[in-house]
Amino acid sequence: MKLAPLLLCALCSSGALACGTRGDRLSDGPPLNVSDPDRDRNRNLDLDLDVSAVLRRVDPRFLSVTIDASLASEERFMSLLSSLRMRTLAEALSPAFLRFGGTRQDFMLFEPQRRPDAQLAAGESCDQTLLPRWLEERLKHDWTEQKLLLMKEDLLRKYKRLRFTELTVDQLNAFANCSGLQLIFGLNALLRAPDGSWNSSNAGLLLRYCESRRYRMSWELGNEPNSFEKKAGIRVDGRQLGLDFTRLRKMMSESKLYRDAGLYGPDVGQPRDRHTDLLEGFLQTGAEAIDACTWHHYYVNGRDTSVEDFLDPEVLDTLALKTNEVLEKVKLVSPGKSVWLGETSSAYGGGAAGLSDTFVAGFMWLDKLGLGAALGLDVVMRQVLIGSGSYHLVDDNLDPLPDYWLSVLYKRLVGPEVLKIQVFSEFGRSKRVRMYLHCANRKRYRGGALALMSMNLGKKPARISVPAVVSNSTVEAFVLESERSGEEGLYSRSVKLNGEVLMMVDDKTLPDLRRRLLPPAQHLQLPAYSLAFFVLPDARAPACR
Repeated sequence: MKLAPLLLCALCSSGALACGTRGDRLSDGPPLNVSDPDRDRNRNLDLDLDVSAVLRRVDPRFLSVTIDASLASEERFMSLLSSLRMRTLAEALSPAFLRFGGTRQDFMLFEPQRRPDAQLAAGESCDQTLLPRWLEERLKHDWTEQKLLLMKEDLLRKYKRLRFTELTVDQLNAFANCSGLQLIFGLNALLRAPDGSWNSSNAGLLLRYCESRRYRMSWELGNEPNSFEKKAGIRVDGRQLGLDFTRLRKMMSESKLYRDAGLYGPDVGQPRDRHTDLLEGFLQTGAEAIDACTWHHYYVNGRDTSVEDFLDPEVLDTLALKTNEVLEKVKLVSPGKSVWLGETSSAYGGGAAGLSDTFVAGFMWLDKLGLGAALGLDVVMRQVLIGSGSYHLVDDNLDPLPDYWLSVLYKRLVGPEVLKIQVFSEFGRSKRVRMYLHCANRKRYRGGALALMSMNLGKKPARISVPAVVSNSTVEAFVLESERSGEEGLYSRSVKLNGEVLMMVDDKTLPDLRRRLLPPAQHLQLPAYSLAFFVLPDARAPACR
């Protein structure tokens, strides 16, 4: 039978599978009635792998996370980071960056109290600051109410100035250190001098305090400067923003502790209108000051999206268009500069309630990890580990949501080396099975092992033919499905790994993420509406040795 290659859009050259069709939509109503033959019968796919060479390598902290600055809207909520459960959950995502920032970082003002009872200092035992259970329960209850107030502020775009003390910084540093994460602190860029330049005095106060405590951390300046005018009536052009970063770099160079610390920015929104002009202007004056150029990406508006958008291959493919545009801008002005997604999730506007925090969000998340790595991004920071909104990895009760478990599996199984993969189907243009290939994590697997990331966006299972070059390897299958079957399960906040629902054993213990060991075979099975990692430990891939 003659096989027709899947349409790979602009991504074939990257080796990433990024394919899709538009039209068959899911809804909360009756079952879908579609005529696409690819959705009415099993799909048979053939893989073409190139395991002889590495396309590119991402940072070992490629999958990183954020804490939204909204958590400091009342400083007492920062104590949730002293929860044993939160630290356990965060530690499982190490190594990673931990970015503290977001909309409210540009309304935060450091007002030190110079308390004698400062929190955890570098080198002290992490056990000394664990949160008492009774206080954790009270804070979790109050946080659910606080989130409603924050949501109202977001809708009205009226933000209050947030004053924070040493407590916020101490809690962040302790959380990062005790979880094995590397803290990036976002500074307020809306503090402006009469001439329009950045007023760095408050940042200087914060840097001096952090240096006195020997807190090893990196820095950012401002969040989405393209929206400053909407948020605060202040407009800052790219050229000035670059000069502001240059000023911050100079301040850091005068510090023995921070002269070699990371500085990242400008955290612009995804390319649109003047966003690209702002990025170009920034790079012309500030590129030398930063260690990586950061930008933000969301697929859809959380207020008017629907479940079909989360499964629409054309929506997923928009990441490539935006990413390539940013990469081209950076390459033109500052070739060789690393590019990061400094903040990203499924839907902007705080996420889409009932979607961004459910099983269906995993398709956008895993596709972004696979596609982003293949396109040329070095780090992807997931909004948000904890904070306001509906796109978090951990819910208000500090229980992990489906995307958390997906992230942990990625960390454990996937290495930084990106390899080339192409997929062929007898159905031609179907784009509902998407796959990405990396070397397996060498901390867990010997050299030569492969990790195949897979997702099935459709309601019928897929049968994947494995090339002879690797078909003699045993297979470790890690298949994620919703707790409930069918389209209803897309809205679930629980997930099954190889048939077992994942949940924490206790506050300090994650469950065993059990593999399903398969013998060498010519085919793999990918269930409907599923996400999967297939590790081939005996593949002996030359690129991964």
